Amino acid sequence: MDLSMYHLTAALQYEIFIPGMPYCSGDMILTVCHYIIKLCSSRGDQQDDKVITLLEKLSDTVEDDRTDLFENRSFAILLRSFVTELKVFFKVPNSKGTTLNPIELLAVFIDFLLEIYDGIRDGISAYNDSFVSCQTELKFLITFLGDKPVSHPTSLDENKNVLTDIEAVANDVGSFLYSFFFNTAEKDWMRDDRSTDLALADILGKVEQVKENIKEQCIAASWKMLTAKTSVVSLFLYDSLLDDLNVLMIQKYETSIDVKDQIRTIHEELKLLRFFLEDMEVQQHPELEGFLIQTSNIAYEVLYILTSYTHVWYLTLRLPQVMEKIKLIRMPLEKLKKYPTEQVSSQAEEPPEDILADFHAEANRIEELSLEAQTPSIEDNIFVGLDDEANEITEILLGNQKEQQIISIWGMPGLGKTTLAKKIYSDDRIVQYFHKRASCVISQTYDKKNTLIAILMAMSNFERDGLSELDEDTLGGKLYQSLCGEGIRYLIIMDDIWEDVWSDLHRYFPENQSGSRILFTTRFQKIGFQASDKSIVRNLRFLTVDECWKLLQMKVFHDVACPLELVDIGMKIARNCDGLPLAVVVIAAVLANIKKNKTKWEEVAESLSTHISKDNSCMKILELSYNYLPMHLKPCFLYFGAFKEDTEIPVQKLTSLWVAEGFVEKVKQKNSNAVSYGYLTDLISRGLVQVGKRKSDGGVKTCYVHDLVREMCLTIAEKDNFMKVIQNLPLNLRKLTLTNFKLNSKEMKMIGELPKLEVLKLESARIEDYKWNPNEDEFQQLRFLKLYSMRVELNVSSDDFPRLEQLVLTRFDTAIPSSLGDIPTLVKIEIKWCAKEVEESASEIQEEQKEYGNELLQVIIIS
Repeated sequence: MDLSMYHLTAALQYEIFIPGMPYCSGDMILTVCHYIIKLCSSRGDQQDDKVITLLEKLSDTVEDDRTDLFENRSFAILLRSFVTELKVFFKVPNSKGTTLNPIELLAVFIDFLLEIYDGIRDGISAYNDSFVSCQTELKFLITFLGDKPVSHPTSLDENKNVLTDIEAVANDVGSFLYSFFFNTAEKDWMRDDRSTDLALADILGKVEQVKENIKEQCIAASWKMLTAKTSVVSLFLYDSLLDDLNVLMIQKYETSIDVKDQIRTIHEELKLLRFFLEDMEVQQHPELEGFLIQTSNIAYEVLYILTSYTHVWYLTLRLPQVMEKIKLIRMPLEKLKKYPTEQVSSQAEEPPEDILADFHAEANRIEELSLEAQTPSIEDNIFVGLDDEANEITEILLGNQKEQQIISIWGMPGLGKTTLAKKIYSDDRIVQYFHKRASCVISQTYDKKNTLIAILMAMSNFERDGLSELDEDTLGGKLYQSLCGEGIRYLIIMDDIWEDVWSDLHRYFPENQSGSRILFTTRFQKIGFQASDKSIVRNLRFLTVDECWKLLQMKVFHDVACPLELVDIGMKIARNCDGLPLAVVVIAAVLANIKKNKTKWEEVAESLSTHISKDNSCMKILELSYNYLPMHLKPCFLYFGAFKEDTEIPVQKLTSLWVAEGFVEKVKQKNSNAVSYGYLTDLISRGLVQVGKRKSDGGVKTCYVHDLVREMCLTIAEKDNFMKVIQNLPLNLRKLTLTNFKLNSKEMKMIGELPKLEVLKLESARIEDYKWNPNEDEFQQLRFLKLYSMRVELNVSSDDFPRLEQLVLTRFDTAIPSSLGDIPTLVKIEIKWCAKEVEESASEIQEEQKEYGNELLQVIIIS
């Protein structure tokens, strides 16, 4: 929410009567305000300056005068002018200047109209039935717009007539709602009961005609119009989809007997497809991925249809189309099961004869693509090459110059700048020479406060929570005081600098003539020169071919000599890495996880030669390493793109999220987090994920990925429709994290209405009325809920969170209700640094469940 709206929201949200507009509430005006801000933001232009200016003036008036709003003449005049300008927003917005296609704009507008309906007061009893009918039909229309055969961009022309009809109906509804609720004229025809009834009847009549057109289109629609949900799938993720469908079928969905039977049949057919794919070992044979992608898409489609509001007649049209798709996939799979040594094609729409062609000739190649059963052990980075650079820079740091000195190491991504800096930082000579040392990551999104906190924590016994309460100047003062003692010699390493931050930080690092040093790593040569005209700027060189080959051998074979038959082809692969250590590491991980024979290595070498070019070789090698991942690791790996750049991720947090997302196989007699930890160690062994911190027993405590690796995750995730980092909240959102947000109960309701939301994390967020009472039909798919540093009364029951599996409360100070124990799916409650009453209430829930015979609920308390 825009900060300029805060005071206006606080003032209007409880106003149930607006002078001059007898049916309009403050909540409804706020709904329009939020829609305007959202629309203007998506356009990125200035065409609504007048309305935005009026909106800002309204908010300023409330902030300046906190008396009764409507006793303030200035506010009343401004509000009247503002409402008069709103009429233009009650029709489908123009697509000019926006990236949204016509279907998306139409859906956004109808969603806005539905929000207006949600604000209707019970006082309009005379028209209640007609209003409800109109609202019901709008819900159906937005469901139809979101259905995949309709929403695919290539179908815009085919759906043009239907979309034009829907747009006309939406504009009629918008005009009606504006005239009824927002018109400030003293006399208006819409206030007449008969006129209102006629207007609503006319709208409903037009909707019926649109529905007839929709029926005709659904009957004629081809199943091939369906677009892929995502091409990142696994058998375990598919299992999660089947679980969702089963729960929906049992607990929620109520409709006719025929439709129920159809849903049950589809569920059984999807289960059967899953068994087919498991029997044919799809995990080991990438050629079978296409079938799994298509069956997963069907599961997603069924879930979408059932979780959206739909008429029974619409289901009777759409569900048989789903069954046809299942049959078209089953035909080749059933035949392939009889001929397991023939080639598999991922194009299920082709006839079985074409699919089976030439499969036998490729059988041996498919078998050889299976990965070796053994997973290499986790090992830290092996440092090869650049020893001369490390020694030279170390000598500069240890030099006799008394003045503070800045050394900058620059070079392209993947050259090993961070690895080199870490090697220097931990050198015994450096440790002994400098009294104080600190290393921090700056990254592309420089945060001054976090940088100061990181340096202070590295050099002293400060706790982050205590430092987080301080402002930047206070933190800077503490840092200066800790370094300004006589004779103190310090070394500060600032990794991955993208802009001139030294001019913002230099005053906190005293020049005490004791030989202190500042070391930068950066992608840009100019950074060092901007910091000081006396800076020493070093360009990190590429590895030689011999150094690449040496690093490759150490990563693949460790202490064992490379077989002679692989030396020539290995040298060729090393040469294609173009001197980039990161490229060597990830391609070595690929080689370490396939059979070590000449044929397999030649395949890798050929892939490198075919796909890489000098300007993007590292990224292409990273993509190749991703392609060689087992299917079940691909969604887990791409998930790293959801975390901030240069962030160390707690392993416990990561693995819990993987489980909540459905990425992890459910293994009997084995904890899901333990299984997911095995996935993480596999990714680390493949060089794609790095170890951050370790536990005392040697286990991995935190992990991270290189900037280029994260960039690749985001690119592939968006291309394959798996994940996209965006600002707005789309209806198909499955995971959401809000940090330092102010939320009101209405905004929480909107979040809860996201039909597919499975993971919700609210960190330092504030719900303004300090109560959170989810309504029926909200948060129905939520599996993972985290509340961090919040003051909120959590009044929930099993009806509110019917699928919740994990609840994490951190720095929470309000007792949790015993009704949480009634949630049948809940297996874990984690309490971290919470008030005593929170810990006690969690323990009571666990004990009560034990009395009922439920031993599955695990309660973890960290004081």
